[in-house]
Amino acid sequence: MKRKQTLFAACVTVLAVIGVLAYQYQTAFLLAVVAYTSATEYEVGPPRELPWSAGPEVATTDSSERPPNIILIVADDLGYNDISTFGGGLADGRVKTPHIDQLAADGVVFTQSYSGAGTCAPSRAMLMTGRYPTRTGFEFTPTPSGMAPMITRIAAEMRRALPPSFYNAELDATKPPYEEQGLAPEEITIAEVLRDKGYKTFHIGKWHLGRKNGMAPHEQGFDQSLLMASALYLPEDDPNVVNAKLDFDPIDQFLWARLNFANSFNSGDEDRFEPGGYLTDYWTDESINIINANKHRPFFLLLGHWGVHTPLQATREDYEAVGDIQPHRKRVYAAMIRALDRSVGRMNEALEAAGLADNTLVVFTNDNGGPGYIGLPDINKPFRGWKISQFEGGIRVPLMMKWPARIPAGSISKVPVTHIDMMPTLTAAAGAELPPEVVIDGKNLLPLATTQVDDKGYDEWSRDTLFWQSGHYRVVRHKDWKLQVADRPKKQWLFNLAADPTEQNNLAMQEPTKLAELLALLEAHAAAAVPHRYPPVTEFPIAIDKTLAEPFEDGDEYIYWPN
Repeated sequence: MKRKQTLFAACVTVLAVIGVLAYQYQTAFLLAVVAYTSATEYEVGPPRELPWSAGPEVATTDSSERPPNIILIVADDLGYNDISTFGGGLADGRVKTPHIDQLAADGVVFTQSYSGAGTCAPSRAMLMTGRYPTRTGFEFTPTPSGMAPMITRIAAEMRRALPPSFYNAELDATKPPYEEQGLAPEEITIAEVLRDKGYKTFHIGKWHLGRKNGMAPHEQGFDQSLLMASALYLPEDDPNVVNAKLDFDPIDQFLWARLNFANSFNSGDEDRFEPGGYLTDYWTDESINIINANKHRPFFLLLGHWGVHTPLQATREDYEAVGDIQPHRKRVYAAMIRALDRSVGRMNEALEAAGLADNTLVVFTNDNGGPGYIGLPDINKPFRGWKISQFEGGIRVPLMMKWPARIPAGSISKVPVTHIDMMPTLTAAAGAELPPEVVIDGKNLLPLATTQVDDKGYDEWSRDTLFWQSGHYRVVRHKDWKLQVADRPKKQWLFNLAADPTEQNNLAMQEPTKLAELLALLEAHAAAAVPHRYPPVTEFPIAIDKTLAEPFEDGDEYIYWPN
């Protein structure tokens, strides 16, 4: 009897110790659970050869007589200043982007181009449809299951001076799973328009517009899709990878636990397999395979790069090539930019080799501004703000188009343009018709690219106003004036971008007439909005002028971003 009591007491003690440790290290324990679930959720097979659809082996017409091939390259989280065409390049100009720069020099650069939103998924929906979120209801970026409560918990435990984050668990429980949150299947995408025009349509990489129930790329107009099923660039322990983990960023901690190395092919979220190399290079390899297999018929390729989004991972070769840049995370990030730039160069080389360069429209853009959560202060220089804000640093993005047969080299357009313009632009380039049954908010950019309309060309091109919103945080740009309105904190920022492009001088108090004019535009835009497809369940504070690696102090400006 005494032995049983002793054994029972020992078990109670062990359980008590486990309980104490679990309480003290519960976040680490929960992240370990996330990592285990991610590793066991899907079986990931070995790399495989992909059966890309191939066109005729011999040309039946000259390539110049066909509609143009169209390649849309979308980078992820690239800073405006990371492209040397715009800001000189990372690390005070030590890291250049020569191939992206060449693309810009060979065609048109839009010097006032904007993303559709301050985060990625709504921007991508706007690229695909040419429609505002107020029409599609797709306003917030879906996040993997468990991400919202986990990063809220991690942020709280860090005890940063930023205001607290908020998470609505009850509302979150009403949303469908991550894979089932996306762009409504009823929306008409540019891929559907081009496919109906006779193009073969291909998608590679990031999508973030749903994976099931008719929302996966191969269900939204793409004949074939190589999908980013998970998002490591290489396995964390690969001998060829250099990693940089960000201990000050809750998102980064979740991503390292949640992600693995996997793609899928024409299967949405199923049938996963390992990519055949570093993600940026592998997707470029497969893009070139598509080019070579389809050089005798019109094709549309959307290459949605994951680079340079976190987790920060570079090849050892690129890491060595960029030189001794400090801190370590900046060097890894620089190496990732080098890989992204190399991809653009290889794509153009493949077009030249295939004899397709002259009659191919190549577009390069980015989904939103560079993020403050990687702790690199100059990536959006000279603009204020980051991804997850709608200051210029959060929504100013590169946009350049090369089409030698139509667009003069060295062209520049200073007219404000945005992602909603991509769908009607590509439609016009292909000689197709916009879908008559839906309202398209964007405009065809080809007249700007080919006729040199200057920054005062509003009358000739006839658009004065652009809108952005994420829940309570709403923005309008009307000609040179930009108004931001937020409920948390309750504030209005009014800027004259012609005189103050970096948004330093808030004129909301000094210009009541202009403020009222822009508020009326915002109210009219909101009044026509459809309901959200998925409600926001979190609100995170974002410092406007400091990275997440810098201490937040009283008086620093911030906004709450709903998602």
